[in-house]
Amino acid sequence: MKLLDGKVAIVTGAGAGIGAGVADLFCKQGAHVFLSDIDQAAVEHKASSLQSDGGSAFPFTADVRDREAITQIVQSAVTKFGRIDILINNAGVYPRQAFLDMTEEQWDTIQDINVKGAFHCTKLVLPHMVQQRSGAIVNISSVTFFLGMKQLTHYVASKGAIIGFTRSLARELGEYNIHVNCITPGAVETEGEKAVATKEQVAALVEGQSLKRRIIPEDIARVCLFLSTDLSSGMTGQTLNVDGGWVMY
Repeated sequence: MKLLDGKVAIVTGAGAGIGAGVADLFCKQGAHVFLSDIDQAAVEHKASSLQSDGGSAFPFTADVRDREAITQIVQSAVTKFGRIDILINNAGVYPRQAFLDMTEEQWDTIQDINVKGAFHCTKLVLPHMVQQRSGAIVNISSVTFFLGMKQLTHYVASKGAIIGFTRSLARELGEYNIHVNCITPGAVETEGEKAVATKEQVAALVEGQSLKRRIIPEDIARVCLFLSTDLSSGMTGQTLNVDGGWVMY
């Protein structure tokens, strides 16, 4: 039996990178996956690929800052399957910007996407999880919160907020048998990484890891799977590093 047979999952930022990796693994494990991404072409292409492989995948073009767009995804999942079992809050951006040059608008944009986006998705999904008295929410933060990284102050601050969000929600929702956990990925090999890091910078990051290989989206997806099944039924409010042994705490 597949680990997610019949489960209904929403994955944000699923057009590429970590989110696409999660969608792929969840489909293989029998879940009905609702993929959300701001990039229409990317999310539709990913869903089509999953469907071709026999996966139950449904693409939606949505900006996580747009509450109405997220509402449509949630309503579609509930109408089609009557429930929502898993939410993966993955959508996020990480542009480099020196703090001294950072505008208030740039700061607000990162917080709105990385933090308020998770707020909207969670707020809209939770009533259904509370009603069914079960659910798993996995928030994607970043190992940079434990390190601090120059030119990423707005991003690191937003990812620290996600860890706090995870812990407080876990306290509130345990009585409903809803598990809320967090993953802090390290340097993950994605297409998006190429736009913000040079090969030399990436090599230096890998050198700082205990495991001398690139972390790939599937590495994060496997931990999302663990946190979305009964394999982790005794865990909530936790933050797990998936970074090749870069940071230990």
